[in-house]
Amino acid sequence: MTHPKEEKTLIILKPDAVHRGLMGEVIGRFERKGLKIVGMKMIQLEDALIDAHYAHIKDKPFFGGIKNFMKTSPVVVVALSGINAVDSTRLIVGPTKGYEAAAGTIRGDLSLSTQSNIVHASDSVEAGATEVARFFKEDEIFAYKRNDFDYVSSEEVF
Repeated sequence: MTHPKEEKTLIILKPDAVHRGLMGEVIGRFERKGLKIVGMKMIQLEDALIDAHYAHIKDKPFFGGIKNFMKTSPVVVVALSGINAVDSTRLIVGPTKGYEAAAGTIRGDLSLSTQSNIVHASDSVEAGATEVARFFKEDEIFAYKRNDFDYVSSEEVF
């Protein structure tokens, strides 16, 4: 049984996370929060995938720089699942501009930049579903129960 507020979301560990050896640190923060990794792989981004993922900013003057940056090394794409996964993930990640992010967030602790801000995170439930489907095939997403994290529904309590 899944919780009615269980969501899927996508994070991308960007080239700066890979280059700086921060992959385990970043992924561990989501796991410690109680989110499940339901899909994960390292990939080299191709132009078409970058264009699709960043279609909302494709016409911006800074898009070329982002595209080049995202191709400097492989990235790690991670599908996460959990109760309120999108909002929980956004809290853990912090604001886009690393220099504005609070200490304790990924960007607050590990980034001072806007572009090199360690990680992408889906910004809505709809975007999470779309992005997970963009980067993962159905057979690359796994369902399982974490042994260390369980929820109790209100029906079971009262």
